[in-house]
Amino acid sequence: MTSPETPKTLEDRVIDLESHLAHQARVVEDLNAVVTAQAKLIDRLTSRMEALAGEIEDLGEAIEQHPVARPPHY
Repeated sequence: MTSPETPKTLEDRVIDLESHLAHQARVVEDLNAVVTAQAKLIDRLTSRMEALAGEIEDLGEAIEQHPVARPPHY
């Protein structure tokens, strides 16, 4: 590594840029994997939420069809 007083050669600067580019490419790949996994999870959760909303709606309709009556001992 060069000291701060020594100017870098063009080759050193290109090597530094290539190193930074490789690191950034890896970070982008890692972030893409995270985003893809989260999108799949969101899709699964959305499907489950829609199914549960349907079940709740069905239960609400069933309750409306069979109102709760007071027990005979009241």
